[in-house]
Amino acid sequence: MPLSDVEPRVDSPDPAEQLVAYLDYYRGAIERKIRGLGPDQLGARPLASGWSPLELLVHLVHMERRWFVWGFLAEDVPDPWGDHAGGRPDGAWEVPPGDTEVESWLRRLHEGGVRTRHVLFSRGLAERGATGGRFTPDETPPTLLWIGFHVLQEYARHAGHLDAAREQIDGATGE
Repeated sequence: MPLSDVEPRVDSPDPAEQLVAYLDYYRGAIERKIRGLGPDQLGARPLASGWSPLELLVHLVHMERRWFVWGFLAEDVPDPWGDHAGGRPDGAWEVPPGDTEVESWLRRLHEGGVRTRHVLFSRGLAERGATGGRFTPDETPPTLLWIGFHVLQEYARHAGHLDAAREQIDGATGE
């Protein structure tokens, strides 16, 4: 399933504008790949790594929040590792029990994007993340630019993974 025939055509010297455009693009790509899958397909695990499309969606929602809200802003977030078994960073991806409504997760995906957009446009990209959330006072948090690129590569990589899973699940290879 190609991501899209139309990549963002942002030609700006502002890296925040580029990051926002591509993050929005990949969130949309994830949504397109998730839509159309029934409950059994959303829970299918067609790849050897053993995750399902719904688990990947849950992971992306938590991942973006972990980096921008808990990480960069150092705000408290409920269950920052809630996409991992046992709430541990090294746990396998999982969907929180009783929270399997795909529309709710897609809404959260895009709400996280609104928050990310605000952070990227209101803060300096050279600014380092705050301590007290994800980062402890004895470490140097990464810059907002680094976090933005890290989250972008997570989306791009996982959109490719979802391409392969979707092709295995139902043969879909297009938008």
